[in-house]
Amino acid sequence: MQVLYGFHAVEEAVRSGGRRVEAVLIAQRRPDPRLETLRQACEAAGIPVRRESPEQLTRLAGTDAHQGVAARIVPRKFDALEDLLQPTGRPHMLLALDGIEDPHNLGALLRTADGAGMDGVVLPERRAATVTPTVVKVSAGAAEHVRIARVTNLVRALEAMKRQNIWSVGLDERGTTDYDAFDFRGDFVLVLGNEGSGLHDLVRRSCDHLLRIPMAGGVSSLNVSVAGAIVMFEAARQRRMTQPTAPSANRASHRAPRGLGS
Repeated sequence: MQVLYGFHAVEEAVRSGGRRVEAVLIAQRRPDPRLETLRQACEAAGIPVRRESPEQLTRLAGTDAHQGVAARIVPRKFDALEDLLQPTGRPHMLLALDGIEDPHNLGALLRTADGAGMDGVVLPERRAATVTPTVVKVSAGAAEHVRIARVTNLVRALEAMKRQNIWSVGLDERGTTDYDAFDFRGDFVLVLGNEGSGLHDLVRRSCDHLLRIPMAGGVSSLNVSVAGAIVMFEAARQRRMTQPTAPSANRASHRAPRGLGS
């Protein structure tokens, strides 16, 4: 059993229904409208809710950053790579991470992948961060909605994608094409490298294209989660431009996004 913590992480675990939530634990303290809404959602889903002291939640979560809520939940089951490559009726838009080690970067990238509409994320099994409760919390619960495959060898995974005509597009400061000059409307997998060393040599050589983000200041690169966000939303922007605009009457019915900083 795994313990998730943080309001958005637990809320999205309950809302997504992707894995079984055994119980939700809420701090015994002054009433909080958000926690009351969460309690009602758990009741509707048949999930037991217990009141615990903040100190007990800290012991369970291993941190005091639990925001007054935690959940006992079954560990995540990852997709197979083949599952992510199944036809979707539109060109694939995937993300592959080559040795991301910082769980905060991984959580931020999963949140962006969900927000940009990526079809799935490919993670190496070794020498890389995996989806821990910290990652889920940093992702604001978006990790519960993103399809994730773990692979033993990223180069072989990229080769498997190429056999299905999915272009491997690496982001590298030595790239020769600006990211916003690339056509992202076809099938592609965006490949991001390690925080310190970037793409491994074999992974870099496996990429069909290497893109760069032009830098105008004194530093040569961005944090990987920031760089990845820039490119993923550029790809999403290009795809939106090819779609018909929805009538204004329909736009108002969409659920409002939480926005920045939530």
